[in-house]
Amino acid sequence: ISKVIAPEALFWFRWAALSTWVMGVILAINRGYFVEAVTLGALEGFQVPQHSFIGVGMWLGTVMFINVWAFIWPNQKIALGLVEADADAKAKAGRTAMLFSRTNTLLSIPMLVTMTMSQTIFG
Repeated sequence: ISKVIAPEALFWFRWAALSTWVMGVILAINRGYFVEAVTLGALEGFQVPQHSFIGVGMWLGTVMFINVWAFIWPNQKIALGLVEADADAKAKAGRTAMLFSRTNTLLSIPMLVTMTMSQTIFG
């Protein structure tokens, strides 16, 4: 399982994270609020709370995307034995991947709330 199924599942996990992030950026650019959201509304003097709200969600999504590609996947490769490592390194990598995965799970709630409620509260 760890040599066949897990790498396949993590492949889709990684690319889903990337495509979600890219589509979010494209949507923000297409709707004309990308720069305002990325700066959390600071360029407008925080006069448009919707930009600050959606910007927080975008930044949380960005952190989650970076966690997947920079921390979870490299450590999962070690923990699954796809990369040569000793038992201690595998245990440490497994723990690191688990902690970053849990962090992403916790961040997903406020990310979803800020992104969905941005439309609901501000129309």
